[in-house]
Amino acid sequence: MNDNPTWTIREAGADNASALALIGAATFLETFAGILDGDAIVGHCAAQHTEAAYQAYLADGGRAWIAEAQPGGAPIGFALVGKPDLAAALEGDIELKRIYSLSRFHGTGLGAALMKQALEAANGYRRLLLGVYAGNQRALAFYRKQGFADLGTRQFNVGGKLYDDLVLARPLAA
Repeated sequence: MNDNPTWTIREAGADNASALALIGAATFLETFAGILDGDAIVGHCAAQHTEAAYQAYLADGGRAWIAEAQPGGAPIGFALVGKPDLAAALEGDIELKRIYSLSRFHGTGLGAALMKQALEAANGYRRLLLGVYAGNQRALAFYRKQGFADLGTRQFNVGGKLYDDLVLARPLAA
C-alpha cells in the first residue's frame, strides 16, 4: 500500500451524486461511530446521504467537488456549498454544507484543498458559514486553522436525536 496517498479533485455534477452519497455515509459513520447513537447514525445516513439528496443540493444551486484516489479514481472525499440553512445566516452568506474525507487521507492536505475549492466558490459572498458537532475537536481545530470563528449554536437532528452543534463563520472579501 502507498504510504503517501495521492488524489485529485474535480467539480462534481449530478452524475456523481451516488459517489457523494457513498462518501457522505462512510465518513459520517467513520467519524461518529462510538460517539453518537448508532441507530441515529444509520437513520441520518439513510435520510441525508442518498443519491437523491445530493442531486437535490446540486439542482438547487449547490456546488460540489469530489476527491478521488489515484490511481483508480475511487471517491475519498468531497466539499459541498449551497444556500444557507442556518438561523444565523444573513443576506450574502453561503454555507459549507459538507467537507468530508476518509480518515486515512487526513493529513495529506486534502481537507485544505477541498476548503480552497469551497472558498473559491464563495467568492463574492459576505461570509462562509458551517455547522459542526460541538464534540468534534479535530474538525473544530481544522476550521479554526482555516479562519472560522464561533458564531452561535444549534441543535442538529441526527436520525431523530438532537445533538449540539457550533455554527462557525469565516468572513470573505467582498
